[in-house]
Amino acid sequence: MKYTRLTRQQLEELQQEFINFLATQSITGDEWDTLKKEKPEVAEEELDIFSDLIWEGVLSKVKYLENISAQHMHLFHTEEKEMKLISVKVMNPEIDLRTKEGFSWFKKNYQSDFVEYLTASKAYTVDKNLDKFNLIKQGAVITKGELYQWFDDLMG
Repeated sequence: MKYTRLTRQQLEELQQEFINFLATQSITGDEWDTLKKEKPEVAEEELDIFSDLIWEGVLSKVKYLENISAQHMHLFHTEEKEMKLISVKVMNPEIDLRTKEGFSWFKKNYQSDFVEYLTASKAYTVDKNLDKFNLIKQGAVITKGELYQWFDDLMG
């Protein structure tokens, strides 16, 4: 398995897609029920393959990722050939960027000496989607990129 298995809830939400996936494998609903009972390891394998297919589809569309902690923001733009990073560090221990108050403080003080910025670019490894997935495993979330674009304009 390349990524991770989808959760039960995610699988339930993708029930129709999973049924279509089984159909492409020429597995009927009855055969699936039999597989689960008599060959659970084969059923598990089918779930893993389906999960990887879903992850591949999602990751191939990801353009922006954000990982925000109390004093740091790591904003990623996943371009064709490389990943760009805007890193923001708040050097005020009383601020937590994950709270409304902390982010509000940041919006007022983003140009102060208490805020440091860093930009970087990094080429992908052999597997661009796995690079994105690893960022998600480390806590990043997929976004539309408004925050990244705001900083990019600010620094541009």
